[in-house]
Amino acid sequence: MNLLKSLAKVSSMTLVSRVLGFVRDALTAQLFGTSIATDAFFVAQKLPNMLRRIFAEGAFSQAFVPILAEYKNRHGEAAAREFFAHVAGTLTLVLAVVTALGIIAAPAVVWISAFGFTNKPAQFDLTVQMLRITFPYILLISLSSLLGAVLNTWNRFSVPAFVPTLLNVAMIGSALLLAPFCDPPEMALAWGMLLGGVLQLTWQFPALKRIGMLVRPRLDWRNTGVWRVIKQMGPAILGVSVSQISLLINTTFASLLAAGSISWMYYADRLMEFPTGLLGVALGTILLPSLAKSHAGNDSAEYSRLLDWGLRLSLLLALPSAVAMAAISGPLVSTLFQRGEFDAHDALMTQQALIAYTVGLVGLILVKILAPGFYARQNIKTPVKIALITLTATQLMNLAFIWHLRHAGLALSIGLAACLNAALLYRQLRRHGIFTPQPGWGVFFGKLVLAVLAMAAALVAMMWLLPDFAGVPLLQRVAQLTALVAAGLFTYFGVLALLGFRPRDFSRRAVT
Repeated sequence: MNLLKSLAKVSSMTLVSRVLGFVRDALTAQLFGTSIATDAFFVAQKLPNMLRRIFAEGAFSQAFVPILAEYKNRHGEAAAREFFAHVAGTLTLVLAVVTALGIIAAPAVVWISAFGFTNKPAQFDLTVQMLRITFPYILLISLSSLLGAVLNTWNRFSVPAFVPTLLNVAMIGSALLLAPFCDPPEMALAWGMLLGGVLQLTWQFPALKRIGMLVRPRLDWRNTGVWRVIKQMGPAILGVSVSQISLLINTTFASLLAAGSISWMYYADRLMEFPTGLLGVALGTILLPSLAKSHAGNDSAEYSRLLDWGLRLSLLLALPSAVAMAAISGPLVSTLFQRGEFDAHDALMTQQALIAYTVGLVGLILVKILAPGFYARQNIKTPVKIALITLTATQLMNLAFIWHLRHAGLALSIGLAACLNAALLYRQLRRHGIFTPQPGWGVFFGKLVLAVLAMAAALVAMMWLLPDFAGVPLLQRVAQLTALVAAGLFTYFGVLALLGFRPRDFSRRAVT
């Protein structure tokens, strides 16, 4: 299996999803602006997504994928199929209970997660209503992520990568078609989220059937494989919960600030998710099964080479992304969001948050590569300890930054903490001999810096020449932004080509 080709497939699907996500967010900004109702929805949306990351894409996948790969490689597909059926049954039961409890306890959950809303009864009640609609999404998307983990282990990356697109389609359709019939109109976003979860789950059934892994969930509390996953999930839940608790605390801080603060951070975070998903999540998705297979085959040299490949490719794309997003943050926010109810003040506040977030973009992406280096070895305790340190550092920085930088200070705390997380993970991989860098890192990094500096100079020159984005029609903004992005890409990759970089240098094959 060619990892670079697999990455291209996953990234292309992710690109479609991210573009539709921007359409969704731009439409949301235009139709609803920033208000108590949009803040209510973003809180109601964040909580199920937080639990999704804990149960499915976070702790569960970290515990499940390496063990599933071990069953497949060492015991055969029949044993893997039986293991999957028992895990699916257990996860469904647990998630059903969590969903029911979440719906019943919605007022208490909102009180904890957005304490600032308690002084605004109308907003508090609206958030509770939206949360009760969105909470079943945790059940649907977690099961969808479980199916995606199986497909990824069988190297079927395209279908799970396309799944997020369905959520965006459902929410766009709901915003356009259901909003006029909802009171308030923002309630349509909550219903769209629920519909998206249904589509995401059912879309993967045919692909599972083609690989012979569409099974009926079964419960068997004596199954040793299930208990191995449960034991691994204990520390994994703690580790993933730490990062989600950090985000929850940041939301609580933001709820105490000016109205719109949560929305400004949300829109900036959505822009950050573009490179993070396109590169970090995509690379982590294809690396984890490959690393797990190398570990199951006791091939430590290949394990280290895979990590080296992932880190180089990450830096090759993450470093220019961070610099470019900071440099063109104003035109980016203005073009994508500034129209309708989303005014110039909203654009400026979102830009401030985006610049603060970009400080940690490289760290956010590197964590997606470094953490699987532990998960694939079924070592979850080390990332958990590092996550606890990161949580403490984040909250200390929140207290230091929020008084002067307001919502941008909260974003800066997250970015700097991500860099700290990546640095500590890298140190432990080196310290325990799990990762040994391949030769040539000094020259490689030096060339990257030269290319990034050239790109930054080109972007600054282009922005000086172009008219102010806020003062021109939307189509002209789009054209100018396209010209900016094209100039940055041409300069960066042109300089890299002159310095001897070739795509084939990053081609990499892994064990199938």
